[in-house]
Amino acid sequence: MKIYFTITGTQFRFGQEFMEKDMPVRLEKEPDNEHDQEAIKVMMEGLGQVGYVANSPRTVLGESWSAGRLYDKIGDTADGTILYVLDSGILCFMELPEAEAKKQKTVSR
Repeated sequence: MKIYFTITGTQFRFGQEFMEKDMPVRLEKEPDNEHDQEAIKVMMEGLGQVGYVANSPRTVLGESWSAGRLYDKIGDTADGTILYVLDSGILCFMELPEAEAKKQKTVSR
């Protein structure tokens, strides 16, 4: 099951000018984050942290899942891919693990 998420907060790291469609990203839960118990940081090879998965209605783009909605659906880490780089954020997608995808289909019926 393909789901979407938004990367936000890039202005506090390396910016987003270098980000392009099809670049891989890695999501890592950050349970000790003092501002957000459902924080998921976004990492890129060679750079480290480049931002966070958006967790606010103001920063979630389109059909994206917020970090809070995504948090319990992934393990400690997950892989995603950049789909669009926009001025308002970076839209990405990932495949939800098969077990979680089955749960989502059951819940939505």
